[in-house]
Amino acid sequence: MDRLLFIYNPTSGTGQVKGALAHILDVFTKAGWITTAYPTQCAGDAARAARELGGQFDRVICAGGDGTLSEVAAGLLELENPPHLGYIPFGSTNDCAATLHLPKKPREAALVAAGTGVPAPMDIGFLNNRPFVYVAAFGAFTKVAYDTPQDLKNTFGHLAYIFAGIASLPTIAPYHIQVEYDGQSLEDDFYFGMVSNAQSIAGLKPPKVDQVVLDDGLFEVTLVKKPLSLADLADGLQALINLSPADRSGALVQFQARDLTFSCRQPIPWTVDGEFGGSQPVSRVVNRQKALQIIRGQ
Repeated sequence: MDRLLFIYNPTSGTGQVKGALAHILDVFTKAGWITTAYPTQCAGDAARAARELGGQFDRVICAGGDGTLSEVAAGLLELENPPHLGYIPFGSTNDCAATLHLPKKPREAALVAAGTGVPAPMDIGFLNNRPFVYVAAFGAFTKVAYDTPQDLKNTFGHLAYIFAGIASLPTIAPYHIQVEYDGQSLEDDFYFGMVSNAQSIAGLKPPKVDQVVLDDGLFEVTLVKKPLSLADLADGLQALINLSPADRSGALVQFQARDLTFSCRQPIPWTVDGEFGGSQPVSRVVNRQKALQIIRGQ
């Protein structure tokens, strides 16, 4: 029998993982795994457990929100030969679950993670050498990802981010940024920037989602320029969150790239997979193609 390390966050969402634990472990046993379960103890513990223990196992499966998945991935990336990674979603939004076509019910997701799913390569991004699984972003709608109260996330899911983001609009000032990417460059005032490798972000499909290929070595990049009027800003943001069919303002800039540098006179605060990712005047974002094998649903 093969060995499996199960890393789970007991506080994700409303703590539902604890209630489903017996069913999940039963699924693993029936699938032929000898399982070691590890409940995380604090922020960063999932990454430490994956880094220090993951190399002793044939597969690592994590349960929690996207932040838990991001931590475990970061820990596995420090191993020379990381095992396959499975994911059982329990967070409030679960963008990665949607991207990986995973079931919402824990037992069904456990079945996918333990055996019926397909291991497939996935690109991993690095923001200033910090790994991220699906998105690094700055500006409007990003600070709210880690400032929005957990109870609001639990109740409203991805709408909590939208509500909080709209409320923050009056306080947002654009950043004047030079963006260098794959031998090209542009410079402008931007309210928002997003470098992603996902088919769902904050519970919503990103623009041009049909172009997303998880292992092509390319990010999808979306920037929102400072518009000429508040009406243009509203139009651009509506297009960004798919409330209107197209951006009529010209505020949206979209392209694909594998290596980007963002330069600004002031530090730019970033979020990485929904968590605070640091604040730097110069930030480099790099795609590491096919860095991990992650289990996907059919």
